[in-house]
Amino acid sequence: MNLQLVEKIRECPTLPSLPAIALEVLDLAQKEHVDIAEIARVISRDPALSSKILRTVNSSFYGRSQTIATISHALVILGLQSVKSLVLGFSLVGNLKKTRARGFNHLHYWRRSVYAATAARILAARLRLVQQEECFLAALLMDIGMLVLDQVVGEPYGQVCDAAPSHRMLAEAEDKALSMTHADVAGLLAEQWRLPPVLAVPMASHHRSAFVADGNLRRLAGVVEVAGLCADVFADSNAAEAIAAVRQFCQREYGMGGADCDLMLEEIGRRTREVASLFEISITAANNYDAILRRANEALVEITLRTQQQAAALQQQNQQLRIQATQDPLTGLANRGQFDEFLASQFRQCLAEGQPLALLLVDVDHFKTINDTHGHQTGDQVLRVIGRVMRAAARAQYLAARYGGEELALVMPQTTRATAAATAESIRLAVSKRPISCPDGDVAVTVSVGVAAHEAATPFNSAAQLLKACDLALYAAKNAGRNCVKVFSLKASAAA
Repeated sequence: MNLQLVEKIRECPTLPSLPAIALEVLDLAQKEHVDIAEIARVISRDPALSSKILRTVNSSFYGRSQTIATISHALVILGLQSVKSLVLGFSLVGNLKKTRARGFNHLHYWRRSVYAATAARILAARLRLVQQEECFLAALLMDIGMLVLDQVVGEPYGQVCDAAPSHRMLAEAEDKALSMTHADVAGLLAEQWRLPPVLAVPMASHHRSAFVADGNLRRLAGVVEVAGLCADVFADSNAAEAIAAVRQFCQREYGMGGADCDLMLEEIGRRTREVASLFEISITAANNYDAILRRANEALVEITLRTQQQAAALQQQNQQLRIQATQDPLTGLANRGQFDEFLASQFRQCLAEGQPLALLLVDVDHFKTINDTHGHQTGDQVLRVIGRVMRAAARAQYLAARYGGEELALVMPQTTRATAAATAESIRLAVSKRPISCPDGDVAVTVSVGVAAHEAATPFNSAAQLLKACDLALYAAKNAGRNCVKVFSLKASAAA
């Protein structure tokens, strides 16, 4: 955070402050024994504010069936939190609208704020949240940091706003230019005004709600964040990107489909016109969601296609990364890491289920001589061919892997020693019958194979013991003259 800018903000003489009546209502509301009658008398001392509150609670936005004639009645019917939020909202907006425009478009700012506030309350109601009024007020005030930065930074801040392609990109542009965002400033003001966390946290985190630690506050911050995206639909010149962002957020966080999002946005557009008039902010009737959606549909199709292509590309990239992490690039078999993991997991499973587990280790005979005589390209081709032979011999539940260098392995779950020995012999024969072509003629290749199996007659305590036994069998095959199969047995091991 830019500490110099923070200090400059705190010393700013034109910094927005809470009106006296709002402070008084806040103090009374925070007392242990709340005096509703006293709060009603305080609010009623301001006829203009009282009138706005009564007009609001009797509007269709609240949908009350009975007329509310007094602030006392409003407090009883709507509750202290609702009326407190209205007092804060009206008194603050009244004060803030008096600030002189310097670096950016204030009319656009207030229109977007009212759209966001309406959206927050509508979404909170749909989610059956108790704090609907808090969501309304937090969304109304979340961008207040823009007013402060406009006052403190002046024209350069207007240039930052103009350079941002959309409001969604504004925080990033602010951070790059100022090392501070308007959300950070909103958090400073909320702290200075001693606003409760249900207001302060969403105001400060409306561009990064996912990082809020407290679950309940994160939910409120998420509502305020998506409310800002909804406001962009009506405030931005490029509505398609904003509509796509709303749909994506609501699907991910709330399981709302595209049709439900469109219905919600249509309601936001319709009800904001009434709310805006209560705050004396002009909203054009022509700016309805159906018209916006018609204009945006072609671009939305392109965005959807682009998103699908990006998702497919990401899925393909992730698949390639998974393959790279588990596959040997030369042979196409599993790599050593995948072999170790598979062998360990299958050994645990065979112990638990009482099933046999067999293992083959295959070593290319005289591989160094092949490399030295015919070149490393021929050596690589030898490993590729043997890899294909092993892959062909493997059943669906087996794993063929490159163990290291010229050694390859085959892990064989639910396979007895006799079956494993027969498979090893078939691999040995298949390799011996397939000479490898190279520039200086065909090269005869043979392999030595070691076999070990965990079964009732030859139990092992661990996968490492099974691997060691197989390695001993391979060593025996090489000592026996190579091009043969040797099977580990406890008797042979003891004799050795």
